[in-house]
Amino acid sequence: MKSDETLVEVKIGALIMDPNTNTPIVVLKGTESETVLPIWVGAFEANAIALEIEKVVPQRPMTHDLLRNLILECNLLANCIVITDLVENTFYARIELKDRNGDPVMIDARPSDAIAIALRLDCPIFVEQKVIDLSAASNPVDTGLDDSDTPVDEWPELIG
Repeated sequence: MKSDETLVEVKIGALIMDPNTNTPIVVLKGTESETVLPIWVGAFEANAIALEIEKVVPQRPMTHDLLRNLILECNLLANCIVITDLVENTFYARIELKDRNGDPVMIDARPSDAIAIALRLDCPIFVEQKVIDLSAASNPVDTGLDDSDTPVDEWPELIG
C-alpha cells in the first residue's frame, strides 16, 4: 500500500439485487466505521462471490479459483485488495501481492474480481477514502439495507 493513501478497511455487508435494474450489488461496509459502498457487479462475478461466501466447492475450478491457485503456485503472498478509484461510474481496483523476496506485485483488476479473489485468499479489502467521497458525492443510492421489505430472494443479505 502506498503511504500517501487514506484507506478504509471494509468487508462484504450484503450481496443483493437492485430491484430497479435486476443487477447484483456488492455492498461493502466499513469494519470500524459507518462507511457503506455499493458496487454494481456482473452476474457471473456475483455468483463467484456468493459461491465463496457460502463455501460451495464447484466440481472443477472456476476462474477465480484458477487465479488463486496460480497466485499460490507462483509463491506469491496476498497482501490485500484496494478499491482505488471511481471514474465515470466505473470502479477500479488492484490486487496487492508480494513475491518470495517481499517485493510488491500489483495487479490491476475490476473490483468484483478482486473481491472474489480476496475471499479465496483470505486477505483484507480496503477502499481509498477518495473513492468513498466520490461515491457519496454522486447521486445517492438506496441499497435497501435499512428497509426490511426489500426483496433479496436471489442474493441473501449476509450477516457481517
